[in-house]
Amino acid sequence: MSGYECHDTRIHSRGGFGLLWWLVVRQRRRVAAGALFGTLSMVVLVLPPFVIARAVDEGLVPGNRAALAGWAGALLAVGCAHTALNVLRHRTMSKIRMDASFGLAEALLTHAARLGAQLPRQVGAGEVVSIGIADVLTVSTTLTIAGPGVGSVIAYVVVAVLLWSVSPVLAAVVVLGVPLFGVLVTPLLRRLRAVEAVYREQQSGLAERLVDIVGGLRVLAGLGGEETFARAYRQRSRALQVLGHRVGATTSWIEALGIGLPVLFLGVVTWLAARMAASGAVTVGELLAVYGYAAVLVVPVAFFVEGGHQLTRGLVAAARVAGFLALAPDPADGTQGPATGSALRDPVSGVEVAPGAFTALVSDRPAESAAVLERLGRFTPSDATWGTTRLDAVAAAPLRARVLVADTEADLFAGPLREVLAGRGDPDDPALDRAVTAAMLDDVVAGLPGGLDAPVEGQGRNLSGGQRQRVRLARALLAEPEVLLAVEPTSALDAHTEAALVQRLRTARAGRTTVVTTTSPLVLGHADTVCFLVGGRLSATGTHRHLLATDPRYRAVVAR
Repeated sequence: MSGYECHDTRIHSRGGFGLLWWLVVRQRRRVAAGALFGTLSMVVLVLPPFVIARAVDEGLVPGNRAALAGWAGALLAVGCAHTALNVLRHRTMSKIRMDASFGLAEALLTHAARLGAQLPRQVGAGEVVSIGIADVLTVSTTLTIAGPGVGSVIAYVVVAVLLWSVSPVLAAVVVLGVPLFGVLVTPLLRRLRAVEAVYREQQSGLAERLVDIVGGLRVLAGLGGEETFARAYRQRSRALQVLGHRVGATTSWIEALGIGLPVLFLGVVTWLAARMAASGAVTVGELLAVYGYAAVLVVPVAFFVEGGHQLTRGLVAAARVAGFLALAPDPADGTQGPATGSALRDPVSGVEVAPGAFTALVSDRPAESAAVLERLGRFTPSDATWGTTRLDAVAAAPLRARVLVADTEADLFAGPLREVLAGRGDPDDPALDRAVTAAMLDDVVAGLPGGLDAPVEGQGRNLSGGQRQRVRLARALLAEPEVLLAVEPTSALDAHTEAALVQRLRTARAGRTTVVTTTSPLVLGHADTVCFLVGGRLSATGTHRHLLATDPRYRAVVAR
């Protein structure tokens, strides 16, 4: 179990803020240490103006060399202490950032594995990549504002107290001026949060489109459609570029204010102190101290602006990460399912699958028949039942072991063909041979150098479309599920191979429930029952021959 696994629904419901706070709590000791080092560093940064003022007033002006040497040594000690504290703060903040980055990446990967086949049905590949890289980096970087953030607040208070000892007027300018900067920047931060949320969403969508194009590039090239998709991608890319300019414009204003406001603040305080020195209200040393305090205060004031900017970006990214972690996997708890030989029913379409039979679903819109299998396989929420038990009441492990949805787009991982077929199981050679034969994969195995030990590239890129389809079917048959739900298992095969495969499939699945979606007469002729869907609803049932003779709409779909 990952140390960063996040199952608390309260964190998910609170979105980005809840996730950030959860990450802080997980490293509370390290964050506290970073805050301590950051605070001490900021406080020590305030001391040089005080030491310089004492050196001028007590050593330089009266000509006291001993006092001057003493304060010079104190200044050296302060500089060394500030350097050491900065090193400790930076190392601590780096550990916080790296721990959060690797931890969140591990949590996302673990959750993605837990979602399994549900993941591509809920989130696109481009979205996952965007969240796992860009958003995780932004979130982890946001955590590093904790150390200097606390230190900046303390330094602000210390400077105000020191200035009060010099002049209450100057202290009032500091106490009132810094909050004014926050008021000026807040509207920009709100605008940035709104614009960046839209930008990140569209950026993920564009990344997902790119993944789809690359994945189907061979098909697009064969159809001559690569230019059409490239044109659509360029249009969306230009729209994202315009939105990126809006994000950049807002960010530039925030960064400009982060630099300009502290400098303006320094000028105002120095001007007031200079007038006081001219009138004799403060000494020369105190004038230098006031300038030093104001110059030091530039650091926390600039950080307040930059920290607000980083926190805004972090909340947007954290909300996206929390949204991914909130995706619900299959319920681990539940019943073991009904007894073997129970019927599956889909109330949405009206389809009922008889146990032990070979059933075919036909629709003029293939997506509608595929949606039935998605519901019967519990990849889509529904009121589907298995016997007298609702599918959503069955625990994930027994359901996935007994009911298998074989999708034509199911992932194929890189490795030897034997391992690709076996999955997480460890089948013996006779079982492998039976599955290979039933899926008409034996000629492919014979033609590959090394046979079952031949390497298969990721997603089967070194195989043809028909070969990949047969590999996926062989893998499903090797699992020997009680119920096999196959989406268009022969769509990429030639007529001869298809006719032979469906005969072998019937033999291999004899006595067990098998459902396929298809419009191929070669497959439909072997089905025990054909369910004809119109508009996603069951219109007619019967054998292929019966429906051909009695239903003109069915005949039109199959003939097409």
